[in-house]
Amino acid sequence: MSGPEGGARTRPGRLSGIPGFDIDGVARAAEGDPDILRLENLDTDLRPPAAAVAATRAALESPAANSYLPFTGRADLRAAAARHVGRLAGQPYNPDRECVITAGGTEGLLNALLATVDPGDEVILTDPTYAGMLQRVRLAGAVPRLAPWVFDSAGGWRLDLDALTDCVAPRTRALFIMNPSMPSGGVLDADDWAAVAELCHHHDLWLIYNAAMERILYDGRPHLHPASLPGMRERTLTVGSVSKEYRMIGWRTGWVVGPAAALADVAKVGIYNVVTGVGIGQPGALAALTAADEADDVAASVGRWELRRDAVLEALSDYPVQPAGGGWSLLVDTRPLGLPARELSKRLLASARVAATPMDAWGGPDAEYQLRLVFSNEPVARLRTLGDRFARAL
Repeated sequence: MSGPEGGARTRPGRLSGIPGFDIDGVARAAEGDPDILRLENLDTDLRPPAAAVAATRAALESPAANSYLPFTGRADLRAAAARHVGRLAGQPYNPDRECVITAGGTEGLLNALLATVDPGDEVILTDPTYAGMLQRVRLAGAVPRLAPWVFDSAGGWRLDLDALTDCVAPRTRALFIMNPSMPSGGVLDADDWAAVAELCHHHDLWLIYNAAMERILYDGRPHLHPASLPGMRERTLTVGSVSKEYRMIGWRTGWVVGPAAALADVAKVGIYNVVTGVGIGQPGALAALTAADEADDVAASVGRWELRRDAVLEALSDYPVQPAGGGWSLLVDTRPLGLPARELSKRLLASARVAATPMDAWGGPDAEYQLRLVFSNEPVARLRTLGDRFARAL
């Protein structure tokens, strides 16, 4: 291995198999043309809660918001986040011992992994799944195992529970699940969660639950929280944030809630990772979580996103689009079109002014043929033009 003056060093092993992130490249190519449909990135044009914006403005003049302390997050925000998760899970949580504030949910995901798995341990994820989850498993030195979502044109996405069970091995340490799943929008039902809980109990596994979009559900699907199942409170680390349900992406404020012993380690990792949450973001997050109309605010946004999903499905009814049961995105299966997703992405941008990201790094071999369409950032009227745009590209 050559030294700093002799050329490049050997890459660290933890980076083996970790590709770059394509979204930035697609976004850069789409900049500056207002006609381009921006379907490449998980943004939304729906405004954050007014109370959150007002609280953030006030925080700019607050010395307390311009401080590292407290390292685990403001006490009032920890209390609000613990109540929020507790209400959805039907479980009480102690905000001082069972909640840590993080710089966005994504910091919480890595902190939770580092607090629960060792290098060489195996972590089970769904396929496809958010690349930020899949690659964080590798950054933690663990080995990802993938259980596929299967698409049935009659019933939509379903998790292959037999494959999920087959993924468990002697070194399996955790299940790492987002619900609704991203990018597919697949949603676990009660039977799925029961199977997850059974695996956790039988094999003594952690469940790291990415709850960033847990209430963004369509077609009347019920909200289900895995920590509500018998014996799962002590096995579940819930990672949430204000980014999606409250449309507060730029605040970079999230939380991890779970059993005290694990949260002590999550807090330790957090201090040596990012140190503390975003000071000026926390007052706005507190305002969003504690607003009197919090549930109505989230439900109103979900209703608007559902209309946008429906507009995409209607516009692309002649194409192999796979409906989402929740979340901000859905997938197009490009195999029936006779080309990989990366090629369709290029054609859509060049010929039809549609920015969409191929999912190569978001799962197993099938990911090469999955193109993600994010419908949360464009109005219905523009989404209705997708059919004509696809026809031009193809």
